[in-house]
Amino acid sequence: QQLRQAIEECKRVILALPEHSEQQKDAVVQLIHLRLKLQELKDPGEDEPNIRVVLEHRFYKEKSKSVKQMCDKCSTIIWGLIQTWYTCTGCYYRCHSKCLPLVSKPCVRAKVSHQAEYQLSICPESGLDSQDYRCAECRAPVSLRGVPSEARQCDYTGLYYCSSCHWNDLAVVPARAIHNWDFEPRKVSRCSMRYLALMVSRPVLKLREINPLLFNYVEELVEIR
Repeated sequence: QQLRQAIEECKRVILALPEHSEQQKDAVVQLIHLRLKLQELKDPGEDEPNIRVVLEHRFYKEKSKSVKQMCDKCSTIIWGLIQTWYTCTGCYYRCHSKCLPLVSKPCVRAKVSHQAEYQLSICPESGLDSQDYRCAECRAPVSLRGVPSEARQCDYTGLYYCSSCHWNDLAVVPARAIHNWDFEPRKVSRCSMRYLALMVSRPVLKLREINPLLFNYVEELVEIR
């Protein structure tokens, strides 16, 4: 309770001080320290188990304290010094301990094991209306106008995601490489990025069946054949 009162008092001080002044900057730093201290009390993490299994994810408690990561669930910073966090050994999904019960997406490695195949249509868009104007992953409301949340298209699936599920990560899209020999990295969702990273070493593309004409135009493929 004392920490919460100190945080509120610090906020009032910040608003009262001149904009961009050294005193205001010092007060902001103090506010950050107070909030981190409060978070430490909320999330001590001493009794957390080392292994947690959630939706086929196999989460291991991380021991590194100095590395700053982003939580894949809440999209905020993981402060390793004071917060407990976990990484899935299958798909490398990272999240705070407190976010584990909120994870709703199954481990991508399970999909790779059960269904090792690529989407071979180039950005197969069907429109936001087919998604009921909701994120394809977490189902949060999205819109192309950014109200209530910006809709970001994944170039691999063609679906739209919210900013928490789509961080504008770049990846080579297999369909573009196969049909156009285009290896330009495109923006993909977090889920697609993990799936493509896990699939990249799997020999599942039968190029002679999918696009045999490509061998007539790409010298490297002729040499490989």
